[in-house]
Amino acid sequence: MIIRLENKEQRKKRAIYVKYALFSLFFMLCSFNFYAQDSIPIAKDLTEEKELNFQQFFFKALSEKSIGNYQKAIENLESCNQILIDNEAVYFEFSKNYLLLNKTLLAKEYIKRALEEVPNNSWMLKHLVKIYVKDRNYSDAISVQQKLVVLNLKERSYLLQLYLQQKEYKKAILLMDEMERDNALSSSFKKIKNNLENKESKTVVEKTVKPDASLEDQFKEEKSYAVLKQILITSKENSEVLLKYSNEGVSLFPAQPFVYLMKGKALNYQKKYKKALLSLQNGIDFVIEDAMESNFYKEMAISYKGLGDFNKEKKFIEKSKKIKK
Repeated sequence: MIIRLENKEQRKKRAIYVKYALFSLFFMLCSFNFYAQDSIPIAKDLTEEKELNFQQFFFKALSEKSIGNYQKAIENLESCNQILIDNEAVYFEFSKNYLLLNKTLLAKEYIKRALEEVPNNSWMLKHLVKIYVKDRNYSDAISVQQKLVVLNLKERSYLLQLYLQQKEYKKAILLMDEMERDNALSSSFKKIKNNLENKESKTVVEKTVKPDASLEDQFKEEKSYAVLKQILITSKENSEVLLKYSNEGVSLFPAQPFVYLMKGKALNYQKKYKKALLSLQNGIDFVIEDAMESNFYKEMAISYKGLGDFNKEKKFIEKSKKIKK
């Protein structure tokens, strides 16, 4: 009788294990798109019971994150951390959730802990770059991106964007030369390279706006990006003025995404949707910040709506909404 009871208990435990194993497999398949591509293996060297508990909390954390419940995801990750201390996958998920909550200090702390365990994990390094960009700490973002380039030459394009953002034009030109030799430089970057190598383009200096002069007169005198940006902001409702100065901006400051955005906006106002879309597609290559990327997608949605492509309009509206500003 005792043996029979023990067998029943064992069968019951096995049934529970199979149930959770199937659940874990199902959830892993469902969450592949948002997890498997940018993470790493999870629990190891645990007892059967602890492994089950760990998986329950971990996949619950992924589930909560996928529906925007970032704080609840963090609570489940804390339970994971109690079962298995110093696990890089848990730290990585902590960091992603804290970044989604705009808590960059904690996001940075946890991703650095994870990188102590796996210092050359490319997904983690990319995530750290994202945190630095969110903080507008482009110098540190560049340092990490340089490590990514060593791991994968395809990462050079984003390093180039960061150089341009920081106005490190000499480094940008050297990198573009290298990419051009490897046939890896896009047509957009080739145009920028030509502009940067032009002496007049190099000597344009960004200055502050003078309160005692009209913006247009000051821009004629200085060709300053700061002044141009003010003109574009104040001319949002005047499509002709907006188009005139955004065209000049694209010529003078080809690495500044804002001028492409304003040109796209002006062309959308004028119902020139194909040209608007072309400007937006050219400019989005230079976007670093999330808020700017969201604005590009909104404007692209307007272009697609004007062209009668309502599926793409919906797609870009959704892309805009998904970006955490």
